[in-house]
Amino acid sequence: MSTDFVWFKSSYSGSQGDDCIEVAVTGQGVCVRDSKDVARPHFAVGREEWTRFLEFVADA
Repeated sequence: MSTDFVWFKSSYSGSQGDDCIEVAVTGQGVCVRDSKDVARPHFAVGREEWTRFLEFVADA
C-alpha cells in the first residue's frame, strides 16, 4: 500500500469519529479508504467510475 497519496475527508465529515472515508486523487483515478482503519488496503476506481458515483450520490 502506498503512503505517497494525499488523503482527505469531506468538509461534511464530523470530528466525532463518525463513519467516514478518505479519498486520494491520482493520475489514474481515485483511491478510497476507511478513515478509521488506514492500515487496511484501499481500493481504487477510475475517473469515469468516480464521476458516475458522484453523480449518483448528488441525485439521491
